[in-house]
Amino acid sequence: MPADHRRTIVAAAFAAAAFAAGLSPRPAFAQGAMRGLDMTSPQMTRAEMTRAEVEALIAAATDGRPVDLSRKALNGLDLSGLDLAGADLTAATLNGADLSGADLSGAKLAQVWGLKADFSGADLTGANLFQSQLMDANFTGADLSKTRLVADLTRARLIDAKLAGADLSADMRNQSMGLMRGVLNSADLTGADLSNADLSRAAAEFADFSGADLSNADLARAEIAGADFDGANVDGADFAGADLRSARLNGLRGEPKNLDRTKR
Repeated sequence: MPADHRRTIVAAAFAAAAFAAGLSPRPAFAQGAMRGLDMTSPQMTRAEMTRAEVEALIAAATDGRPVDLSRKALNGLDLSGLDLAGADLTAATLNGADLSGADLSGAKLAQVWGLKADFSGADLTGANLFQSQLMDANFTGADLSKTRLVADLTRARLIDAKLAGADLSADMRNQSMGLMRGVLNSADLTGADLSNADLSRAAAEFADFSGADLSNADLARAEIAGADFDGANVDGADFAGADLRSARLNGLRGEPKNLDRTKR
C-alpha cells in the first residue's frame, strides 16, 4: 500500500473516531477533521480508476455479486447514471465525483468521503451512509428513502429530495464512544419529503425545511435551533424536547406533537 494512502486511511480512522466522539454536529468539526488529513493527497483529490474501468468491473460482476469499490480513490470521476446497486463503496473517497442519476440503492457507503460530490437524482434507497463525510454534497431530487443516514451533511443541498422513512437518529449503542447521529446543519431541505423520518437527537441547526413534508417525523430532542420551517407540513411530527430556539415556525401545516415541550 502506498505511504500516502496508508497515512490517509490512518487519518480517516482518527476522523471517524472524532465523529464518534460527537464532535461532528458543528460545522467547525469538518474543518477540524480535515486538519487531520492531507486534503491535497492523491487519495483525496485524484481517481485511481477511469470510468471505463469502473464500468468493466460492473460488467464483470457475476452471480448477482455487487461490484467492490471499497477504499478506492474515485475523486472527481464521472460515474453518473451507472448501475451501482448494492455496490461496496466502504471508505471510498468520492470528493467532487459526479454520481448524478446513478443507481446506488442498497449500496454500502459507510465511512465514505464525498465532499462536494453530486448525487442529484440518484437512487440511494436503502443505502448505508454510516459515518460518511458528505459536506457540501448535492442530493437535489435524490431518493434517500429508508437510508441509514448517520452522516455529516453540513451545508448539503437536499432540495426536493426524498427522505421518507430515513433514519438519522443517534446510534445509542455506542454511547461509550460519544453520540453518533445525522448532521444537517445549514443544509437546504426545501421541499424535501421527510415523512416518517427519524431525526431524534439529530443535529439540523439553521437548516432550511421550508415547504418540506415532515409529517409523522420524529424530531424528539433534535438540535434544530435557527432552522426554518416556513410552510412545512408537520402533521403528527413529534418535537418533544427539541431545541427550537430562534427557529422560524411561520405557516406550519398540520398538527404537530409536543411543541409545548420544546426549548424556545
